[in-house]
Amino acid sequence: MNEISSAVEGGVLTLSMHRPEKKNALNLQMYRQLTAALQQAQHDGEIRVVVLQGSAECFTSGNDLKDFLAAGELNAEHPVVQFLYAVSAFPKPVIAAVAGLAIGIGTTVLLHCDLVYATADCRFQMPFTLLGLCPEAASSLLLPQVAGYQRAAQYLLLAEPFSAQQAADFGLVNEIVANDELLAYAAGKAQRLAALPAEAVQRSKALLKAPQQQLVQQTINKELVDFGLLLQSDACRAQLQAFFNK
Repeated sequence: MNEISSAVEGGVLTLSMHRPEKKNALNLQMYRQLTAALQQAQHDGEIRVVVLQGSAECFTSGNDLKDFLAAGELNAEHPVVQFLYAVSAFPKPVIAAVAGLAIGIGTTVLLHCDLVYATADCRFQMPFTLLGLCPEAASSLLLPQVAGYQRAAQYLLLAEPFSAQQAADFGLVNEIVANDELLAYAAGKAQRLAALPAEAVQRSKALLKAPQQQLVQQTINKELVDFGLLLQSDACRAQLQAFFNK
């Protein structure tokens, strides 16, 4: 089965991560598929909204680290980098439906979504420092804006996990939804958004994003430089080896 499935209905493109044996860990092919889908949706006038989801049990456990490490330098051709550029600059509304695990990119990608709905059992975490690494996806810029500096430091420096209720309290999550209702609830919100005048919605999103869009791209690039340097460090290699040994 395709690990990224797509379906279009009523102007809504739904992208579903399906790799249950790996808790929807994202490999390079999945990143390529997500990027291609976003690029196509950007230029498809019939698509007005994108929904990004896993299953009703799991969003994503983050990067497939072995696959990620095998991809080489974090340059503009790297599938993860291409996805970050695509999702951070995507001009149409993106809705995330999040259940279970949302680790690493599973949390940071939400900072680029316009609406986020989550189940009460969600576990969010950005374990970058635990692996000897630094934030990515402009999370060093965007998370302090959403959560405040101290909470951002707690989650990015200490890499502490947090719950859906905590995420809702500081503004990362719009609403907490029951597991058996999550995907339908997000789909309903997407259909409601798709029914609105498309130009008005897209111009409104552009206005919301405009004040710092350039800064977001600059931050992504700076984080990638630091991330790439840290990947080569002895500390990072030791932490990654310990992770694989588990």
